[in-house]
Amino acid sequence: MNTIAVVGAGMMGPGIAQVFAARGHQVVVQGRTAEKLATVKDRVRANLTRMAEYALVESADIPAILDRIEVTNDLAAASRNADVVIEAITENLAMKRELFAELDRLCREDAILCSNTSVMSITEIGAKAKRRDRIVGTHFYQPPFLVPLVEVVRTEFTAPVYMDAIFDLLKSVGKVPVRVQRDVPGFIANRMQHALWREAFALIDEGICDAATVDTAIANSFGLRLPVLGPVANADLVGLDLTLAIHDYVLPHLNVSPVPCDTLRNRVKEGKLGFKTKSGFLEWTDESMAATREKLTTYLLEVAAKAKEVQ
Repeated sequence: MNTIAVVGAGMMGPGIAQVFAARGHQVVVQGRTAEKLATVKDRVRANLTRMAEYALVESADIPAILDRIEVTNDLAAASRNADVVIEAITENLAMKRELFAELDRLCREDAILCSNTSVMSITEIGAKAKRRDRIVGTHFYQPPFLVPLVEVVRTEFTAPVYMDAIFDLLKSVGKVPVRVQRDVPGFIANRMQHALWREAFALIDEGICDAATVDTAIANSFGLRLPVLGPVANADLVGLDLTLAIHDYVLPHLNVSPVPCDTLRNRVKEGKLGFKTKSGFLEWTDESMAATREKLTTYLLEVAAKAKEVQ
C-alpha cells in the first residue's frame, strides 16, 4: 500500500498527508479550491520545520518528504491509482455519502476507502457505495502529525482483511491505532471527551463554578494523571469496590441530558463561538489565542520527543 490519496485540503488533510509522506509513501492531496491546495505544502513544511527543532525529523529530509506530496483538484486523478483513500472533507453527511459513492466508482476494486469523520456513522457514510466491505473509519486527532491515536472503525459490512490492513498500515507509519468493533457515534475517545464536556458545561450552567474554574480544577487534578493512568487503570488502582461505592452515590447526580446545556446553546445564539469571535465561555485576545496554540503545540512536540527517546 504505497500510494495514499487524501481527499480534503482543509484542517486535517495536509497533516494526514504529512504522516504518510514522512514514512516514505507517495501521497496525493485532492481539494476543491486552488487557494487551499496552494497552501498544502507550505503548511506541511512549517510543521516539519518545527518538528525538526525537536529532532522528530531531520531537516535534510524535509525536501524529499515534500516531493512525495502532490496536489490536485481532480478527484479521478487522485484516486485512480491509490491503494488507500482517506476522506477528510467537512462534517456533512450528504457530501460524504456522495463522495464515497463516487470513490467506489473511481477507485480500483482492491483500494480501501477510509473516512476521517470524528463522530459520524461510517455505515451511513458508505450507504451509497456498492463495495461497502472495503470501507473503514480512520479517525485521526488534530494535529494528526503529533497526536498518535487513530480510531479504526469497523462497520457490519467491513471485511476483516481491510480493517487489518489499515490497522497495520497505521502502525507502520508510527501511529497508535485502536480497533472500534462497533460503529457507534463518536467512536471511543470522542464519546469520553464529550461526556466530560457535558458535565463541565452543566457545572457552569447550574452555577456551581465558573468556566475558568472548570479548566483549573481538571488541569490540577486528574488531568495530570491521564497521560500515564487512564480511567480503567485508575479504577483498578483505587479499587473496584471503592469505585462501585462512589458510583452508587454520585452517578445519580451527574448530568445525563440528551441535549446540549442551555449555557452552550445561548452562547452560540449570541454569536459567542470561542476563538472564532474572541468570546465563548472565556474571553480571548489575539495574544492569548496565539499563546494557547503555542502552548499546546510545544507540549505535544515535547511529548513526542520524549516518546522517541525511549523507543
